[in-house]
Amino acid sequence: MPTERTSAGDPARTLQLLWRDTSPDGRRGPRRGLSVDAVVEAATAVADAEGLDALTMRRVAKELGVVPMTLYTYVPGKAELLDLMVDAAYARMPRTDTADQPWRQRLTAVAEENRALYERHPWAAAVSTARPPLGPGQMAKYEHELSALDGLGLGDVEMDDCLAHLLTFVQACSRAAADARAARQESAMNDERWWELNGPLLARVLDEDAYPTAVRVGAAAGAAHGSAYDPAHAYDFGLRRVLDSFATLIDA
Repeated sequence: MPTERTSAGDPARTLQLLWRDTSPDGRRGPRRGLSVDAVVEAATAVADAEGLDALTMRRVAKELGVVPMTLYTYVPGKAELLDLMVDAAYARMPRTDTADQPWRQRLTAVAEENRALYERHPWAAAVSTARPPLGPGQMAKYEHELSALDGLGLGDVEMDDCLAHLLTFVQACSRAAADARAARQESAMNDERWWELNGPLLARVLDEDAYPTAVRVGAAAGAAHGSAYDPAHAYDFGLRRVLDSFATLIDA
């Protein structure tokens, strides 16, 4: 399945819409029944409830009670709509004031803000932002998050590198957590119950002597976390290691 990504539509039209410069000369167009904000809100509600696979212009039009062609007078297509959805989600993110806190606490707050974003909008974790939507939400988010790294003696490129690494980690963890939730919902059982049912089947075919380290470590991890993968533990452990890696730059 192709990965959904931002900045896949018409750049000029997308930037006009992101910054609400909706007419060629920069003035507002004629008053109409809907608004770009209403379309974005409806699309976000669909994606939150049903995922990106359910997000189509036809589906959003149904949510708004209009014919699909009506939406195209507001948004050119799904690609531009996705940019608007992501940027709107960024704009609504709470931004914690951590100005007087140590850098680890500041970056932990940035990570938590992004983790909360993906919990509110699980679909966003599956969207590639390698080419980010350069709207007001994105720029405010970037400015806020860079402030957690400012004044630490890092160069500008190092600041951007550290932030990108941190956000990539959070997005990956959030996507894995969403996948774990989906697996529980689809199977109608938690991980412990799944292993209770399937562990004996594996034991029948697995030669433990052939994989001694995997068996030992896997059993220890399973006992510690109650499953083969614990999203919360993976996030907490990984975030500490990410911040430790930043310390090598900052301390130097």
